[in-house]
Amino acid sequence: MPDDIEKDARKRADEQAEARDEAEVEENLKEESDSGFSLSDDERRDVEERSAPRAALLHEIIRRAGQEELKRNIATLAWSAFAAGLTMGFSFLARGVLHRHMDGLPGAFLVDSMGYTFGFLAVIVARQQLFTENVLTAVLPLMTKPSAHNFGRLLRLWSVVLAGNLVGASVFAFGLLHMQQFDATGQAAFVAVGRELMDNSALEMFTKGILAGWIIAMMVWMMAATERSRVAIILICTYVIAIGGFTHIVVGSAEAMYMVFAGESSFADAVLRFGLPTLAGNVVGGSLIFALISHAQVRSGGE
Repeated sequence: MPDDIEKDARKRADEQAEARDEAEVEENLKEESDSGFSLSDDERRDVEERSAPRAALLHEIIRRAGQEELKRNIATLAWSAFAAGLTMGFSFLARGVLHRHMDGLPGAFLVDSMGYTFGFLAVIVARQQLFTENVLTAVLPLMTKPSAHNFGRLLRLWSVVLAGNLVGASVFAFGLLHMQQFDATGQAAFVAVGRELMDNSALEMFTKGILAGWIIAMMVWMMAATERSRVAIILICTYVIAIGGFTHIVVGSAEAMYMVFAGESSFADAVLRFGLPTLAGNVVGGSLIFALISHAQVRSGGE
């Protein structure tokens, strides 16, 4: 009889302990959900997986990518940048081809602007060196640890990538004009696209370049947040640049140099009215505005 009583007492104690454990787990789940609702372990994992990453995480992803870019040797950077310049020429080509076939039709501009996205998509997915993309990724390591060494590495990266991009875009433009791949109507369409660019004043090139640089920086930031929607992000962001008439130093170089080779513009015009103002605008938009604000947001501790 005493043994039975002792067994019953132990059983009740075990049940009470189990009940306390369950209540404690339930309370912890409520606290962790911040909503008063209890969540299972699987449900909490689902919440964590579906939650947007913090800005600090995105900053670190991009900073590390920039750190790796800064370490690459000059030859590798130069060839990748040259390839990117050639590839970006296809944004000009695709837009010109669409312009030729859509000319005079309602909504033609909105359709031919879709061609502008092609070169960006190819370059970014292929991981080639694009200057405006590096404006954000390469500047974050410098903002995180300002030093003469990091500044020197940044200038080295920017100068090599920019030179490679511009040479590649210029070679593409020369080939597009002289390799007789398109008839006179097609060449006229390319001139029309180039003329849209060169009709801007130097100030307009600069201010529109700010917006283009800003959008590219936002694109890089958004791509760091997701793997599933990268193509859509690239297409949407670059399409906005196209329909907004914003100026991009690499694609615009293919257009401006085509106009030079075709005798429609002077080289001085391409450099002084397009090149330098657009380059300055892209750097200001991508580096001095977006990157600086994003870095300050993370360093402030608010995220």
